[in-house]
Amino acid sequence: MSRESKIKELISQMTLEEKVSQLLYKSPAIERLGIPEYNWWNECLHGVARAGVATVFPQAIALAATFDDSLVKEVAIAISDEARAKYNEAVKQGNRGQYWGLTFWTPNINIFRDPRWGRGQETYGEDPYLTSRIGVALVRGLQGDDPENLKTAACAKHYAVHSGPEKDRHTFNAIVTKKDLWETYLPAFKALVENGVETVMGAYNRTLDEPCCASNLLLKEILRGKWNFKGHVVSDCWAIKDFHEYHKVTKSSEESAAMALNAGCDLNCGCTYPFLTVAHKQGLVTEDTINTSLERLLRTRFKLGMFNPPNKSKYGKLNRKIINCDKHRKLALKAAQKSIVLLKNDNNILPLDSSPKKIVVTGPGAANSHTLFGNYFGVSSRFITILEGLGEKVKDKFGICLDYVQGCLMYSENSKSLVHYGEANIADIVIVVMGLDGAMEGEEGDAIASDSNGDRNTIELPPWQLKYLQKIREAGKKIIMVLTGGSAIAYPEDLVDAVIFAWYPGESGGKAVADIIFGDVVPSGKLPVTFYASTSQLPAYEDYSMKGRTYRYMTEKPLYPFGFGLSYTTFRFDSIDLCCPSISAGGKVMVSVTVSNVGKFDADEVVQIYISKDTRTEDEPLSSLRGFKRIFIKAGKSAKAEFELSASVFESVDADGNSKLVTGSYTVIAANAAPVKAAMEKGAPAPVSVKIKVE
Repeated sequence: MSRESKIKELISQMTLEEKVSQLLYKSPAIERLGIPEYNWWNECLHGVARAGVATVFPQAIALAATFDDSLVKEVAIAISDEARAKYNEAVKQGNRGQYWGLTFWTPNINIFRDPRWGRGQETYGEDPYLTSRIGVALVRGLQGDDPENLKTAACAKHYAVHSGPEKDRHTFNAIVTKKDLWETYLPAFKALVENGVETVMGAYNRTLDEPCCASNLLLKEILRGKWNFKGHVVSDCWAIKDFHEYHKVTKSSEESAAMALNAGCDLNCGCTYPFLTVAHKQGLVTEDTINTSLERLLRTRFKLGMFNPPNKSKYGKLNRKIINCDKHRKLALKAAQKSIVLLKNDNNILPLDSSPKKIVVTGPGAANSHTLFGNYFGVSSRFITILEGLGEKVKDKFGICLDYVQGCLMYSENSKSLVHYGEANIADIVIVVMGLDGAMEGEEGDAIASDSNGDRNTIELPPWQLKYLQKIREAGKKIIMVLTGGSAIAYPEDLVDAVIFAWYPGESGGKAVADIIFGDVVPSGKLPVTFYASTSQLPAYEDYSMKGRTYRYMTEKPLYPFGFGLSYTTFRFDSIDLCCPSISAGGKVMVSVTVSNVGKFDADEVVQIYISKDTRTEDEPLSSLRGFKRIFIKAGKSAKAEFELSASVFESVDADGNSKLVTGSYTVIAANAAPVKAAMEKGAPAPVSVKIKVE
């Protein structure tokens, strides 16, 4: 019997109550039909989360900073290996509970439009193209190469137009233009659907007046209609209850349940779908509609092999030995090393050499393991803090004396004196570790040190940390600042000699930072978000218009531009060549970029391709990322990076949300940061460009 026939046969034998029970995230067993209990809620944002020991990779925003989709796929394969191993072991023990399943509500591909959003750390940044590439890589790694025999099921969330404020997410109505919707907020979702993502999760908020988990526009017209999505849709947790309690678009649980199901939301994470039995009696929903959603959910479970013993699965041999294994720990370190961004390096103070010196490590993040995690994390068998990483690095360098003093608190101002003068005054170098951790930014309810439900009211370095930094500077010391966090942090550049942005770097983050500081690894990470100079540069947080936001629409000078990141070596962009001077609908053009390493270190460079329309209106992007590639270049050598650009990358989105190929002159730019003046002022090499005609 075919899979589809089995699904219909199972459904035909169920009562209405049994059918409804299977539309809940905690789906009970139906023993007489051989349907095991299953909990659909599982997490693996940067490693299997909330299910005991697992490899903890760098947070999602850090993975985006690698600009390396092949590495991200490799990370996702490791995560799905551990996920399958955990599932196999759990089933053997009769554990069918939450966080031990195979349907993972990852990745978060919302656009990080405003650095105040605490959950922006879960995303792949502000750019639709980068988000699409990294998101697709993660989905492919999680789901495997056989769409009919999924390794795990990934989920594109939160669909759509969702990025804060956290405190208003249960009531907020996101108003966007059709242009912004299709140009910025939807491309990554479209890319993941086209690449076979199994699940889409609706957002808490309303978009254009409709609750996202019951939106005719989002779910019916676009997702199932234009994109022909065949997988299943899940609500965010307790989002359907918000319909009547907060959005006030329905009057009862029965109406809310029917509204969501009729729009195509198949699975309820929450407590509202049990009311579907009453809604059915009231004529608000048909049994055929219930059956349709149940078919989609059972199809996913069959693809995952849940009706077969684990040992008969193609992934049945994965066991606990692979969990947090040495191979995965090394991969977590590699990912952290590639994600770290060098923002400043005056007089090449970095990397530090091994000459005799006194180094004082200070600041609230140095010995704080919470700076490694981010949110949605597992528990590693070993977390390496930045202090531990530095200690391990210098233990055999007998000429270096390493001391530590905390100096200031993470979440509030000290009640005692700020500076331990005895240590700071005799130091040759001060490494100060500051910034944020998961208690200061994150999801509503999780960030316990946040006064804004996980968001930040301002993007500046916390004032008590800034005060401590100023005191150290007054002592006249050379300062290397390591910042941790999941979003842009503004600070006075003149207070420090070098700045390393480490994100939430995962279990081996401390070692990765030490490797960068002492030059065992050359920094190569790039910013997946714009670092604004101050909160005053930001539009109103509640305004979802893209005007003035991100490198594509911002006209003010940023602190650091999107795509930016320094190296210990010096790169020069020599030339850019096109295979032909024009392109038309359906066509393709090959772009070749030559880059030279004219410095002293062998290193990676990230070549970024941007498209700019020569004659643009005020609401069109200044430039848009359309390609990127990591290339390794030895010192004194040159290398070529080649890109194939289709005509679609030159399309413009009009006021009605339609993509059109507009004839005219365009500029193709190769750079290692967004092509703005600020990039070169901060030390980025000059970009190279070439004109092309769109006919």
